[in-house]
Amino acid sequence: MTVRKNQATLTADEKRRFVAAVLELKRSGRYDAFVTTHNAFIVGDTDNGERTGHRSPSFLPWHRRFLLEFERALQSVDPSVALPYWDWSSDRSTRSSLWAPDFLGGTGRSRDGRVTDGPFAADSGAWPISVRIDGRTYLRRSLGTGVRELPTRAEVESVLSIPTYDMAPWNSASDGFRNHLEGWRGVNLHNRVHVWVGGQMATGASPNDPVFWLHHAYVDKLWAEWQRRHPGSGYVPTAGTPDVVDLGETMKPWHDTRPADLLDHTVHYTFDTD
Repeated sequence: MTVRKNQATLTADEKRRFVAAVLELKRSGRYDAFVTTHNAFIVGDTDNGERTGHRSPSFLPWHRRFLLEFERALQSVDPSVALPYWDWSSDRSTRSSLWAPDFLGGTGRSRDGRVTDGPFAADSGAWPISVRIDGRTYLRRSLGTGVRELPTRAEVESVLSIPTYDMAPWNSASDGFRNHLEGWRGVNLHNRVHVWVGGQMATGASPNDPVFWLHHAYVDKLWAEWQRRHPGSGYVPTAGTPDVVDLGETMKPWHDTRPADLLDHTVHYTFDTD
């Protein structure tokens, strides 16, 4: 069984293996397909039309499936690799080991955001940005510039305490746990982290930055935590809701996965705190 660990506890060998598997997916062309898929859904998901990956109840199961696909791709390169998660509510510094040269590398330089250290820096030659929204072909970050502070544990707790998964109008105006976690309402958790990292993470092509996967692995962990705290509150809507994915409907771009199939993460993996 795959165990997803807090990135702060990874050994040097675990970091090395994760980075090597990510770089191999990039080299083979498989990585950029994930960036293309995510960007297409960011562009296509709107508040007043069909929405699947974002601004909708299926934000959480959609990304759970997306992460599973990526993790399986990594494991096809190295079966020992699992997706780590970044607990940004406690690991909140730009000096975190997450941003060290032996792992993801650090922030970008001030004039253009270009990351200059670590395995994903442009100078390494191993990480050209091919699926892009402008002409720049290098990884960019501006840690703590777009927004100064990452979410706190108290803010996370306030969202975990919300008893209802989601509610009408089932978009970025909704109340409920999903939208507060996604960040369109309230203290803004998930969206704020994307902006805090900056660079490509603040765009639809956010998987260009490998920290995307660690960020979303923690968002996924928070969903699992919420489920444990609210066993009587399940995924909604269950049926007959226009433009969003009901509990038993399949989610694009897949033809074999419904939110109902993804409610129990332990079928696929566990977290180190489970």
